[in-house]
Amino acid sequence: MYQKLIVAGYLGGDPEMRYLPDGTAVTNFSVASTRRFTVGEGEQHEETTWFRVETWRRQAETCHQFLTKGSPVLVEGRLKPDKNTGGPRTYQRQDGSIGASYELVAETVRFLGRSSGNGHNGQSDETAPTADPLENLPF
Repeated sequence: MYQKLIVAGYLGGDPEMRYLPDGTAVTNFSVASTRRFTVGEGEQHEETTWFRVETWRRQAETCHQFLTKGSPVLVEGRLKPDKNTGGPRTYQRQDGSIGASYELVAETVRFLGRSSGNGHNGQSDETAPTADPLENLPF
């Protein structure tokens, strides 16, 4: 069996890196992917899905070094079910409603362009695209 999930979105915060006792680097960050759509008489809606991304080894170090809050990324990986529920991790929002976060173990993380943060995402400001890079994806 095989599964692959592709997510394009923006980092919700700066990546957090740690090292395991054997020296293996692990970096975690969250990615928000927002779907915008129109219903009925032109009423605009947004639906945001959050993904918690886990990266390992050299990729973890690179993500920690170059990504910041607001960085646009494309992540390819596999879903990692919650150990307790077998599905997405659930949590209670500040307003009392229930939310879900999907856990994703990254195989590949691609930096898509200039971040809204300090620009440390692998491209200089001179070569970074000025348009929203997520609108030009081929799918």
